[in-house]
Amino acid sequence: MKAISLARFGSPDVMEYAEIDRPQPGPGEVVVRNRAIGVNFIDVYQRTGRYPGALPLTLGIEGAGEIVERGPAAEAYPLHARVAYVGVPGSYAEYTVVPESRLIPLPDGISEQAAAAVLEQGMTAHYLSHDTYPIQAGDTVLVHAAAGGVGLLLTQLARRRGARVIATVSTAAKAELACQAGADKVILYSQVDFEAEVQRLTDGAGVHAVYDSVGLTTFEKGLNLLRPRGAMVLFGASSGPAPQLDPQRLMRGSLYLTRPSLPHYIADQAALLGRANDVLGWVKDGSLKLHIGRTYALAQAAQAHSDLESRATTGKLLLLPNA
Repeated sequence: MKAISLARFGSPDVMEYAEIDRPQPGPGEVVVRNRAIGVNFIDVYQRTGRYPGALPLTLGIEGAGEIVERGPAAEAYPLHARVAYVGVPGSYAEYTVVPESRLIPLPDGISEQAAAAVLEQGMTAHYLSHDTYPIQAGDTVLVHAAAGGVGLLLTQLARRRGARVIATVSTAAKAELACQAGADKVILYSQVDFEAEVQRLTDGAGVHAVYDSVGLTTFEKGLNLLRPRGAMVLFGASSGPAPQLDPQRLMRGSLYLTRPSLPHYIADQAALLGRANDVLGWVKDGSLKLHIGRTYALAQAAQAHSDLESRATTGKLLLLPNA
């Protein structure tokens, strides 16, 4: 089968479109023929070695398609059932072995592309807004990178929970997308000091929570914007790791700092399916809008990574094995 394989860590040019052996399912596992594959920033971290894995490595953690083979004792789903998965390694390939316990059945009306576009990032937005800092009606929150894959979904869910959303983006085109997602105020951080602007927009009161996937270039100013007992939710590092922090600084307002990760919020099957079904249900009824920024053939995965790292993309990027 064709897959994106790494023999070493590094820049996008280390990603090889290669022929490798098709994986075989073990007990309780199935083989999924991927129809759509989600591209996520964690894939970049794996490719560069920031999150190292054993080499050679097939990239990717998210996909959607159909079951084409079942291993011993894999009986929960029939052959050709449409399914998706998140957090399973090796999705940048035509076929991926997935434990049955990590499968997400796709309801009628949800395409494989829609599932691959929303599940990883939609469930991330779900746990961030519902659990890590449970947004309450009337809260004011700051969402960085609001035109990105998580940002657009998180903005919608924050508004759904009754928050006032202040968003940061880098361009006017991204600002328009953030507005369409429901942001109340959008700050072009490339033109305006977002710390000073948030202070102005909140009359100096600051925000109840900062949702930061950027890290290095935003963390310090975001911390300064928290109200007493506010929460800094650091869930990514697209600009680099956040600076080291003396915990004494949190005493300024009895502040909270957390570095959450999706696997801990979908650790068991009930949590996985509960969160996934919420997200897919909102997509199906139209209350959660998707934005697929671009699709690529699987062989173009290196270009997808280059585009993602340029921070010029919006919404979700997908790889299509059959393109």
